[in-house]
Order: sequence, then structure tokens, then C-alpha cells
Amino acid sequence: MVNMAARLHQKVAKNNTELCKQMTAILQSPIGAIQVSGCDEGIHSIQLQESFVPKDRTRVASFSCELCQCQEEMTAPVKHCMTWLRAYFCEPRTTGKLPLPAFHHPIFQQATFTCKVLRTLLNDVEFGEMASYKQLATLAGNSKAARAVGGAMRSNPVPIIVPCHRVICSNGQIGNYMGGRGNHLKQWLLTHEKLLKESRETSW
Repeated sequence: MVNMAARLHQKVAKNNTELCKQMTAILQSPIGAIQVSGCDEGIHSIQLQESFVPKDRTRVASFSCELCQCQEEMTAPVKHCMTWLRAYFCEPRTTGKLPLPAFHHPIFQQATFTCKVLRTLLNDVEFGEMASYKQLATLAGNSKAARAVGGAMRSNPVPIIVPCHRVICSNGQIGNYMGGRGNHLKQWLLTHEKLLKESRETSW
């Protein structure tokens, strides 16, 4: 009976998001074009340009981000998302003070382990930190579910904001990103955060 109710809830959530009127905006970033899609209720997806090869992230690098022209006015969640992404690359010290955009992808409206894992990652693994798949599984309440955590990372519709790039293998290897096609982007993001975290620590 509980499983039937859960499936019904998932179906309703999916149908509700399919009825949304979505708009898309593109941000030119240091790791290529980032496409953000969302409606008035929240963000549906963030898509990265897996074929883009960014310049090496060095300690002295400075960045700029440019919003490509949109065909229609951005919804409030898309605006919030663009502001947050710009800050992440250009002024990362300010991201903690910015509100996160609302999410409206079906995965965040379902009472599933995947949703719990993504929410736990968002709330508990901070900028410059890393967690193994097993550690994240433990944080989400099931230490034996490391493989399921890997599946949740592959299902993440809003990378960078829900930072699946911070989840690595227990042996210290970074693991796959975007099905292995975006490993170079994952390494860039980890280096970006590592350098910023080190600069914060040395400035104290």
C-alpha cells in the first residue's frame, strides 16, 4: 500500500512538472556554456558542455561569466540560479550569502533515497570539501548504499549547485562525472574549490 502511494505521488509530481512552461538561459563560464532551464516554480535542469576543455585552473586565474541573450524574460528561479553560478566562478566567497534557487525537477518532489542523497549532499558537503560515495551513503542514512549513491549522482539534474563533483572514490580517485565524459570538468571544479579554500585558510 505504501509503495503504491509512493508511485502515485511520483506520477503526480512528474505530470505537474511536465505541464510547466519552461524557459532556458545560457551562461558562458570558465568551463563552457552552462544551460539552465526552469519555470516559475523552480529549476528543472542544469546542463554542462561536456566537450569543452577549460584552461587549467591556477591560483592567479581570474574569471568572467557572460549571460547569453535570452529569447524571453528569465523566471525568478532562473535569475537566482544565474546569479549563484556567476558568484561560484567569479566571487565564490559570496555564494554562502546567496539564496539557492528553488528546484522543480520531479526527482526533488519524490520521497526516494535518491532525493535524500541529493539533499544531504547539498546541505552537508560544503565548498572545498569532498566525500566518498560510502561516506555520503552513511550521511544519508544507509552506509551500505554506496552503489545507490553513485546512481543518485548520475541522476542529479542540477550539477554544481547540488555538488556531485565533490563525491569521489574511497581510494582518493575522483571517479566519473557525467558518465565519464566530464571527468576533466570535475577535476577543474575540485581544483577551483581547493585553491579557494587554501587561500581562505592562509588569509586568516
